[in-house]
Amino acid sequence: MANKTIRIGTRDSELALWQAHTVEKKLNDLGYQTQIVAVKSQGDIILDKPLYELGITGIFTKTLDIAMINGQVDIAVHSLKDVPTALPKGIAQAAVLERADVRDILVHKGNLDFLSDSATIATGSLRRQAQWLHQYPSHSVVDLRGNVNTRLQKLADNDWNGAVFAAAGLERINITPENHITLDWMIPAPAQGAMVVVAMAEDEFCREAASELNDIEAEIATYIERQFLKTLEGGCTAPIGALAQFIEDDILFKGALFSLDGKEKIYVEKRVPIQEWKKLGFYLAHEILKNGGDAIMKVLRSELRPKT
Repeated sequence: MANKTIRIGTRDSELALWQAHTVEKKLNDLGYQTQIVAVKSQGDIILDKPLYELGITGIFTKTLDIAMINGQVDIAVHSLKDVPTALPKGIAQAAVLERADVRDILVHKGNLDFLSDSATIATGSLRRQAQWLHQYPSHSVVDLRGNVNTRLQKLADNDWNGAVFAAAGLERINITPENHITLDWMIPAPAQGAMVVVAMAEDEFCREAASELNDIEAEIATYIERQFLKTLEGGCTAPIGALAQFIEDDILFKGALFSLDGKEKIYVEKRVPIQEWKKLGFYLAHEILKNGGDAIMKVLRSELRPKT
């Protein structure tokens, strides 16, 4: 078993391949043999429908899950924010890598006058849409799909004023345009900026190998954020932001739930000792639900029901 080649499953976009090669290099440095296997996902193929209409929360992970269950690959590398909070039966989280920049950025065309005027901003994320409209109620938001390269090209080809991206995605493949501003006020997606390695639960060799790449702070922070998301019952698509950060011996958590139009926002912020991390996301999600979040989630469920 010691000389087993670990087959690393990945989507075939530039960013996904960068993530897979990063994991490959780390495993190689530890003495493991690896091979990259690129698989096209439905999320990359179906670009004409918003994600929530496809009725699948794990659209970017489903193809790789099937490849792993079928024995075509041994481990898979994902952006953790794309991974459903409930992993498929038989698949286990093996490692969360050290986290990159968690923030969102606005890529624009060199002139920011539109911020105080009317404007059109592009994003495929309901979380970004809701927060943008909350901050800029006079703006309109258009849907933007595809991998990061495709989305940058679409921004250039259209007369939109700007588009929102995760800072980490553009930084990783070194394509962050000069014309951008950091959106410090926007609460990131749960687990944004974090990469995860998953393996078959029964595959001890691969799980053990991958576990050597685990970053404990990133694992705990993303666990809290995803627990918050799961408790609110939002798939990857609902307008939910969450961020857990380590500050000395404490964890500072910020979370929010929005209505689709951005008019309603329920926010929670709490600083607790690190020891209290295990149920933090759960308790704070319940605080949101109690303060009016329950009603917002009911509306969201009817608005985001897959169209038949």
